[in-house]
Amino acid sequence: MTNLTDPIFNDNDKAREHLEAIRWSDGVYCPHCGNSDQASLHLLKGKSHRPGLYQCNACREHFTVTVGTVMERSKIPLCKWVLGFHLYAASKKGLSAHQLHRMIGVTYKTAWFMAHRIREAMKEDVKSSGPLGGEGKIVEADETYFGPKDTIKKRTIRGKPANSSKRSIVALVERGGSVRSFHVERATKESVRDVLVRNADRKSTLMTDESNFYPITGLEFADHATVKHTGGEYVRYEADRVVHTNTIENVFSVFKRGMVGVYQHCGEAHLHRYLAEFDFRYNRRTALGVTDRERSDDLIRGTTGKRLTYQQTDDAGNA
Repeated sequence: MTNLTDPIFNDNDKAREHLEAIRWSDGVYCPHCGNSDQASLHLLKGKSHRPGLYQCNACREHFTVTVGTVMERSKIPLCKWVLGFHLYAASKKGLSAHQLHRMIGVTYKTAWFMAHRIREAMKEDVKSSGPLGGEGKIVEADETYFGPKDTIKKRTIRGKPANSSKRSIVALVERGGSVRSFHVERATKESVRDVLVRNADRKSTLMTDESNFYPITGLEFADHATVKHTGGEYVRYEADRVVHTNTIENVFSVFKRGMVGVYQHCGEAHLHRYLAEFDFRYNRRTALGVTDRERSDDLIRGTTGKRLTYQQTDDAGNA
């Protein structure tokens, strides 16, 4: 259990030391040129310099722990950043910008932008983490639809948006491991296959429902097993395995409960960031032995090398 009276959540100097300890665990380095020679990196002291300001003698640039992160050039106090990271890391179904603005004492506009920068830090580097699954492992895949697209081209006879006019999400999860979710323009055999072959090891056993998106792509994997939801089958016990897609269904359940109950509205251009947020927490869930503090620290590590300006978020929202 995290103590919210911890000085890192209330004192800027303690918060800065906390950020430095996580980001520079192997020693201070210059984010401008990459110099890590401690003899040529100097902490500038005195009343004319803000706390935590360094100078790199190799490139003559100044920097603090926030340079080269989503916090760069932010006027938000560091203790509020650290508290924001913790709140988003610890809230299973998310935290609305309105709630964030009330809890940490910033304007709604600031909280909204801050929340998107936190989600940017949650984004996984798929290339470095490698594919899900592998020999002897099971990968479950499924697609779902959430909310109408910005432009609705087709409706059902009851007037609701048809699936082709809803936002399509394709996700895959390694049973007992990590999940990856993607917002695709439209769920088709081609788009689903592209997600699968790029993110799942083909030595894996693929488990899906009976959707016609998967039979042909399933042949590219070591094995492909399906459950027939339309026939009332949700789990099937075989000699050496249990066939189901309940794991990925549970992932979708938490996502939709959070989106409907907490966020209520999400622009289509920002959907991929919300997916990254829920994936981040799932991949560091308590069932894997990860605490709220460890999840928060991991989120702070993820801020490095990422930037998101207000103009970028505003352009995306109006796209």
